[in-house]
Amino acid sequence: MDNTKVYRMKFSSVYPLYIQKAERKGRTKDEVDTIIYWLTGYNPKTLQAQIDKQVDFETFFEKAPKLNENASKITGVICGYRIEEIEDPLMKKVRYLDKLIDELAKGRAMDKILRQ
Repeated sequence: MDNTKVYRMKFSSVYPLYIQKAERKGRTKDEVDTIIYWLTGYNPKTLQAQIDKQVDFETFFEKAPKLNENASKITGVICGYRIEEIEDPLMKKVRYLDKLIDELAKGRAMDKILRQ
């Protein structure tokens, strides 16, 4: 499967969609940001810098300070793919983020989303 299209998508164009999805379900931008900080190691300043630079997903994850060591605990199906079976490391990271945002929108508690 060619994932180039996903990797080249601008994070800054998908980020507002994550927020909209969460807000439609009564969740907040702050919760979306908390998930991103937890997964990637970004902080408010560094996340905003990546958004301002309009980096693609490949660069976004490449420049991420540190993928959370508990990210491997993120399991399940997202976009028709079982996360545990995704072999491409970058696609796995993208799907981790998708899954966490999906769990937020479905009303899951933050401590469960953040695998605490």
